[in-house]
Amino acid sequence: MDDSGIDPASAHARILAAVRAIPRGRVAGYGEIARRAGLPGRARLAARVLSTNTDPKLPWHRVLRSDGRIAFPTGSRGFAEQARRLKSEGVVVRNGRVAMPARELDMDAEVWGMR
Repeated sequence: MDDSGIDPASAHARILAAVRAIPRGRVAGYGEIARRAGLPGRARLAARVLSTNTDPKLPWHRVLRSDGRIAFPTGSRGFAEQARRLKSEGVVVRNGRVAMPARELDMDAEVWGMR
């Protein structure tokens, strides 16, 4: 367990599972991935897990900043690779940005104000 009471290995596995669940041609933000993994508010953890990924089959390219921007620096190899992969799946990338889908309705958040 880390200082927040989260088992790092479990959190890592849950984040990777959430990334693998993103359908081809769709995208999600780091915060949305964390929420789907049961780790609301841990977007930076999701980004850190993805930055250490070694699985070539993981669809890491489907994860973006909450505003739809590619997180790599503009013009970098990572930026170009992510844009290429997204475009190959039919995702429209304009100026390093993708239109983000509306967030799924979370009844607990709506009823209890848990965001």
